[in-house]
This record gives sequence, structure tokens and C-alpha cells, in this order.
Amino acid sequence: MLKASLITMLFGFTEPLFVPEYWSPPSLFNLALETGFDVESLIFCFGIGGIGAIAYNVVTRQKLQAISFQVRLTKRHKHHTLAVITPFLLFPILMLWDWNPIYPAIMSMIAGGIANSLCRPDLAIKSFWGSVLFLVYYSLYVLGLESIAPGYIERVWNLDALSGLFILRIPIEELLFAASFGYYWTGLYEHLTWKQTQR
Repeated sequence: MLKASLITMLFGFTEPLFVPEYWSPPSLFNLALETGFDVESLIFCFGIGGIGAIAYNVVTRQKLQAISFQVRLTKRHKHHTLAVITPFLLFPILMLWDWNPIYPAIMSMIAGGIANSLCRPDLAIKSFWGSVLFLVYYSLYVLGLESIAPGYIERVWNLDALSGLFILRIPIEELLFAASFGYYWTGLYEHLTWKQTQR
């Protein structure tokens, strides 16, 4: 969980792409709006990375075990790098169009999840349920913020730049982000460690 969190924390440096186009979260010394960077983004990414990586295993009580040598020799197994970097290749291409950066991010992570599942079919079901689990967790998190500070979503998210669709008062883009992140990251960590769930 710690390793996954440390890796994901680096995504906090992408915050300038999303502020203020997607949202304008409050930050220490108002750094998010003034510089695009803030400490909170690093903490946020650190937190979701660890949870996204281990949620499925915690709920199902499955353990990780090393991939067999025979599986490592298969042609499909040689595409780990491509599966891992798919979102990073696709995101800058999708950003060439003039649309809110959350949409390329969502589409890129979905593509990454599909690439992970094609490379590691044994992780396809785990990735799907990891997506569902993280979506539920993240929805409760956002609803918690809104209940503690009513009107938080309206104040922080740039709703005029989004679709205007809501589920449980949460912008659908935020829910799609959570689902796509869970889908990509649940299986991705096992690509990085060359491990798989025990059946």
C-alpha cells in the first residue's frame, strides 16, 4: 500500500492541468490558484493510490503470489510496459482537442485498464471490481465533504465547464474519474510488481 501511494503521489504534480479548468480546490496559502501546485494534491494522490491498490484484496481477503515462470514466457506477458504506459501515451493526444482535461484523463485511464486486462486477463475481474469498490469509497468521501460543508461541490468544481449531470449530487465526471482510476490502478500495481491474486 505504501509503495502504491508513493508512486501515485507523483500524479499530484498534474494539478496545474485541472486548476481552474476542472476545479479550484481550497489549498494552503491559496497555492492551487496562484501557482497551480499545492501540497494537498500530493496528499490526495498519495491517499487514493494506496486505497485503490489494496481495496479489492482487503475486501476479498486474497493474497498476492508470484507469477509462474511459464506465464512470464508467454507473448502476452511481454506487453507489461505498453499496458502500464497506455494512459500516458493517450492523454497528451486527447489533450490536443479543446475540452476539459478531466475527459482525456478518464478516457486514458479506461484505455489503461483495458490494456492491463488484455495483457493480464487474470486481472480483468479484479480490475472491474476494483473500479466498483473505489467508486463506492470515493462517492462516500465526496458526499462526506458535502455534508460537512454544504455547497462545497458548487464552490469548488467548475460546473459550468462540465456536463451538468449529477448522481447523488456528485458531478458525473467525478464519479467517472473514480471508476476509471479504480479500473486502471487496481490492476496496474500488480503489473508493476509482477504479481497476481491467488485464486
